[in-house]
Amino acid sequence: MTTEENYQAVKSGRSALTHYEGKWGLSEPFCASLFTDAQNEAMRKNGYTRFESVILHSINDALSGTSIDITSNRVVLIVSTTKGNIEILDNPECDEEREYPASAAQKIADAIGVTTMPIVVCNACISGAAAQVLALRLLDADLYDYAIVTGADCQSPFVVSGFQSFKAVSDEPCRPFDIERLGLNLGEAAATIIFGKEDKPNVSCTSHEDWALYRGCVRNDAFHISSPSPKGDGAYATLNTILADVAKQELAMVSVHGTATMYNDQMESKAIQRAELSDVPVSALKGYFGHTMGAAGLLETIISMRSIDDGFIPANRGFEELGVSGNMDITSESRTTNKNAFVKMISGFGGCNASLLLGKSLELPTTDSRSDIKHQYTIVRISPEKVEIDGKVFHTECKGKAMLTEIYKSQVGDYPKFYKMDSLARLAFVASELLIKAVKDIDAEHTSVVLFNRTSSIVSDRQHHSEMMNLPSPSVFVYTLPNIMTGEIAIRNGLKGETSLYIIDKKEWSLMDSIAVTCFCEPDIHHIIYGWVDYKDDMNFEAEIKYI
Repeated sequence: MTTEENYQAVKSGRSALTHYEGKWGLSEPFCASLFTDAQNEAMRKNGYTRFESVILHSINDALSGTSIDITSNRVVLIVSTTKGNIEILDNPECDEEREYPASAAQKIADAIGVTTMPIVVCNACISGAAAQVLALRLLDADLYDYAIVTGADCQSPFVVSGFQSFKAVSDEPCRPFDIERLGLNLGEAAATIIFGKEDKPNVSCTSHEDWALYRGCVRNDAFHISSPSPKGDGAYATLNTILADVAKQELAMVSVHGTATMYNDQMESKAIQRAELSDVPVSALKGYFGHTMGAAGLLETIISMRSIDDGFIPANRGFEELGVSGNMDITSESRTTNKNAFVKMISGFGGCNASLLLGKSLELPTTDSRSDIKHQYTIVRISPEKVEIDGKVFHTECKGKAMLTEIYKSQVGDYPKFYKMDSLARLAFVASELLIKAVKDIDAEHTSVVLFNRTSSIVSDRQHHSEMMNLPSPSVFVYTLPNIMTGEIAIRNGLKGETSLYIIDKKEWSLMDSIAVTCFCEPDIHHIIYGWVDYKDDMNFEAEIKYI
């Protein structure tokens, strides 16, 4: 239930992974790390869902002993999750609003007293790391003094059946990077890190007080929505960015994603080799916790910090013989270290990748702030009734959902994958096609895609939920990750910059502008496609995106 209890379990080699047969009525067995009934009861809060309860338990634990004025407008809550309150779909009497991650985040913010609009990072498996990148940027931009970054996901037949449809789930404990790895295990967790600006009073607790997040980066493979680039292009790009001017010998370890799936582990090994990290010890924690989805980037960062505080590198549980072609320093034995920095890397569906550089007292060169940002906007707006490009009406014969297909046929026509996309991705796709045609010349290597919405992927969520106990379709399940629409845009246009999806309670351009512009803190990002893309149903949708 605490960092220390979890760390000591890892240090002693214990795992929470358990074999389940017939659980939730699923026909296929699976192995997972799930909260016990006693843990769920201990964290349960009246009036809150299980997801909201576990996050509140984690946040309150992290806040204890700090002196933050939680009500200040200089404090932001960032919630990392992939599916949030997805269990609500099992209860038809529940308020529809609670299905939306933005609504759950607001309820959590109200419960702890945060007064600013919470931000949900919903970027598939990298959400927990991407949330830390966002916190770093918002604090560096002096928009806030403190960021409460919390992440969680609760497992259910919705998620397990979806991964089973991909044939990606092992019913045995996972074996990251091993030659006999059979697939991933899922897990439940909630984890919180409180970030404060360096010039503010220290509010951190225990031995973590000297830790800092120095750099973070998000990049897209522009390869495939559910398979990573074989050469690890996106992962390598993130590592190359955060490790510029960093002496590799200062790193205690690389905390990898290590899902134990065939292609992800192979990709990571290639990225590690390309980044010249083959001699740095690797730490893969999925053998202890499973894949905790929206919590993974936070949980594994916290355990890595605590391990290095103790001068310890955990054994890679489940590993015996190397089963990837990239050179890497991985072993089944625990090790000691006297170094005080590490890299956290992680990848996810939609082609997204993220890496973080964390440490104590690292000497890094300062980077100059950007002064060459030009705010020249091209804007596309789509509603069920009308399409506009830079304020000029774009004529269509159809209205509603059919309008999107009409735009595709008249303006694109050569990308049949459009017909496999869900409605949300189709809306984002045609809006981006109109935008890119208006811009005419896209710098693919240096363009990011940052989108916002409110209702997440609710249309695909409901479709998968209706099918999950029978024959769930992987082509439906993948679109229950709303960030897939950013990946579709990146793949179509070969965009190698950042792709991110944020969920907020309303279309507030001041907040969206602020978040998007922080992407320019990285010198190799020159342009951004960003804005609002939300699809509640076939007659209630809206896209308003910009190119700067």
